[in-house]
Amino acid sequence: MAFPTFVNDQITDSITQANTKVLGDAPAIAMGNLYQTTAQALANAAHNAANAQQQSHVTSQAATTTGVVTLYGLDTATGVSTADILAGDPRSRLEDLL
Repeated sequence: MAFPTFVNDQITDSITQANTKVLGDAPAIAMGNLYQTTAQALANAAHNAANAQQQSHVTSQAATTTGVVTLYGLDTATGVSTADILAGDPRSRLEDLL
């Protein structure tokens, strides 16, 4: 209890206890903020990784499509053979080529 003052002792005790509670809660609130910040950072990292993987697949698909179009466009034996093989049943086309 505080020294005798002009203020009622019960009010002084109430204010002292309220201040003590605020000081006691501070570490728990700080840890809660730290956990929340860490969780947000990890979620952003996971989202960025998934997005990068998706963009990588889109780029790979575009490169594959460009390669196939190039093979079809070649007017050489390789291009013609590739077009013939992919046009129908591969076994019959391979037999015809052999």
